[in-house]
Amino acid sequence: MKILKLIISLGLTVGLIYLLSIPLSIDGEKKTTLPPLGSFFSPFTGFWQNAESELIPVFNSIEIPEMQGQVTMHFDKRMVPHIFAANVEDAMFAQGFVEAGLRLWQLDLLSRVGSGRLSEVLGEELLKVDKLQRRRGMLYGAKNTEKAWKKSEKTMKIMEAYGRGVNAWIDQLQPKDYPLEFKLLNYKPERWTLLKSALVRQYMNLTLNFRENDVEATNTLQILGSEDFGKLFPEKNPKQKPIIPAGTKWDFDPVEFDEKPAVEEAIGLIKNTIQKGSDELVGSNNWAVSGSKTASGNPILCNDPHLQLSLPSIWFEIQIHTPETNVYGVSIPGLPGVIIGHNENIAWGVTNVGHDVADWYNIEWTDEAKTIYLLDGKGTKVTTVNEPFKVKGSNNIVYDTVKWTYWGPIVYESKESGWKDLALRWLSHDEPLPDDIMSFVGLNHAKNYADYRTALSHHSTPAQNFVFADKHGDIAIIANGWLPLKEKGQGPFVQNGNKTANSWKGLIPMDHLPMVKNPEQGFVGSANQRSTDSTYPYYYNSAGFDDYRGRLLNNALDQMDSIKIEEMMALQLFNYSIHAAEGSLALFQNTEQNKLSDMESFILKKMKDWEYSFDADKIEPVIFQAWWKKFYAATFEEILVYEDSLPVLKPEAWRLIELTMDNPNDLVFDVVGTPERESARDIATSTFQETCSEFADNLMDPEFDWASHKGTSIMHMTKIPAFSRMNLDVGGYRQSLNAISRVHGPSWRMIVELGDEMKAWGVFPGGQSGNPGSKYYDNDVDTWRTGQYNELYFMKNEADSEQSILYTIHIN
Repeated sequence: MKILKLIISLGLTVGLIYLLSIPLSIDGEKKTTLPPLGSFFSPFTGFWQNAESELIPVFNSIEIPEMQGQVTMHFDKRMVPHIFAANVEDAMFAQGFVEAGLRLWQLDLLSRVGSGRLSEVLGEELLKVDKLQRRRGMLYGAKNTEKAWKKSEKTMKIMEAYGRGVNAWIDQLQPKDYPLEFKLLNYKPERWTLLKSALVRQYMNLTLNFRENDVEATNTLQILGSEDFGKLFPEKNPKQKPIIPAGTKWDFDPVEFDEKPAVEEAIGLIKNTIQKGSDELVGSNNWAVSGSKTASGNPILCNDPHLQLSLPSIWFEIQIHTPETNVYGVSIPGLPGVIIGHNENIAWGVTNVGHDVADWYNIEWTDEAKTIYLLDGKGTKVTTVNEPFKVKGSNNIVYDTVKWTYWGPIVYESKESGWKDLALRWLSHDEPLPDDIMSFVGLNHAKNYADYRTALSHHSTPAQNFVFADKHGDIAIIANGWLPLKEKGQGPFVQNGNKTANSWKGLIPMDHLPMVKNPEQGFVGSANQRSTDSTYPYYYNSAGFDDYRGRLLNNALDQMDSIKIEEMMALQLFNYSIHAAEGSLALFQNTEQNKLSDMESFILKKMKDWEYSFDADKIEPVIFQAWWKKFYAATFEEILVYEDSLPVLKPEAWRLIELTMDNPNDLVFDVVGTPERESARDIATSTFQETCSEFADNLMDPEFDWASHKGTSIMHMTKIPAFSRMNLDVGGYRQSLNAISRVHGPSWRMIVELGDEMKAWGVFPGGQSGNPGSKYYDNDVDTWRTGQYNELYFMKNEADSEQSILYTIHIN
């Protein structure tokens, strides 16, 4: 009997050990898997090992045979590394080492997004996303970047040093040391490669360089006709103030080419389901003011790039000191150098240019198999690429065949009636300049305006508005990067892909890009508005330039004088919205007050007393947003009704405001299907009454406000709520300078005063560590949320003891 009990007990033990050592499948057909529970919960190798003590350093001194000299790395009280190296290559090694040490899983994920390898570790549900990324040519573009980098000895020294640093960290890891996400998803880190860095760059291209609405515009044009389309979708907002001040003279002779007027060709309605990212404008603010406008007499530069907010943050704070430079700012894990920051002589920042650099072409086939397409009157064979995908939980390789044309890959195929075969011409497919990545390294080392321009001459994509200031007093801004040379009117619509004459005409020469230095107004700045006024000789279009923040920024800086740092901070945190001010005025002007109840009249008065600031504790922003959405939807019902069956373009808010103010009886306000002819007054009044009814019960609720309604959340990259900061008590609005929405916002706020000694302040909504078990994972979220800044500890030398240091390591 005892022997039988022993055998049963032993069997159960072996079975339990086996159970705890294998991945578990859940959710039936979805094939979602959990990690082996035994290893995940093990006190020796599992998630317990990811709980960090403040007393135990994350890093220790190490010896690396290939180092040329010694690197000293000080970590300050916020875990910011201050790297002191005898040469640039050793500094880049140290940067790779420390970024891998604090953000290894983020590095891995960013490269997987770009390469279409998410389903390999996250399961079958991500296979559709992976296929789309390959079809978009993300991996193709990254391989072209890798090819270009290999042509430059300077670039390869920097990139290889950075990669060696990442791999030095990976090589010394044991399974117990793996970041929590690797354990949770049951896979291990891969060694870093040059291609992985190129994929991180391509991920930023997708984020910043891919906004277009060709299909939507093509459909809407055919639904409305040319006259109504032109009325609702003018290319330029007359109230907009461009980045380069109006009246700036262009000191160059434009490139001449045989320009023919754009032809609206009969392509037909396009029913393809177009996969889009967020409809948020990926924007930012940056500006620099001359010393003539500041209290100290020193230039001040400010930057706050607006991106999707995440934990860990897209940014990593770092200082790098070598004999050639001493630079401080933020980097993007996976790419060497400081992307936004300052050194001892200059400061710089970026916003997105936003020109359309991705165009769609309709493919006309000559055979049933769809392998030969018409091009310049001849049949041209596609190139096919069989893209392989490994899927977690499956032993089978999944393949997807992608057809490549003269224009680029056919991303969307005609699967059913009304669908088209659409090929993508995207600038980010092209092989960039060999020293493209060296543009930021060049900025890190720059001493003056000439160095700034030289550094930016290497930058290809994504095009950015690079703002500049130096301690000598110069300020400047340039819309810098590759921009297509287009015929007038080319780009807003899907084009026929059967003629190479429909190609772009090349690139706008780098010395013809929009720029200005030391303008008379005493400041430069950008907020994703149009680059230039109508005198700029080259045509460009966009999926949507900013209409409000740029005006607000220009107006504010124009009126300011004797500017102090605190005023610059307040401007970055400014919740006022021109959209709300102008939109409310248009709605007030058309609301028939004699039709309102006492309660509705009370709410209308409350709205009229509002100062159009989207503060966290206000209820007026909730009412305005709801009212505006209802008014917009009721006005454009005849367009929006197609949304379930066709991609369609939505008119911009500024145009609706203009029509409401200037022509409230326009036919656009008439509701088809009713016997009456409605006006803006009818719609404004009825939608206000609907809004009041919706929020009547919330007016007296002290817990109901803009912050709780907006629900700003900073999600972990896996979307796991326990690793996220959700429903933050914070104001802001996507159309204010403090452009915080539900999941987007200022991802890094920086202010630099450029005097004999640099002074800088900054904050991002996160922390240095990617480990949810670390104190330094989200320690600056509340600093950011409450509008505070950290004074940046810009160490002058290795012995600088102005602030306390947590610990120091050496890499020999």
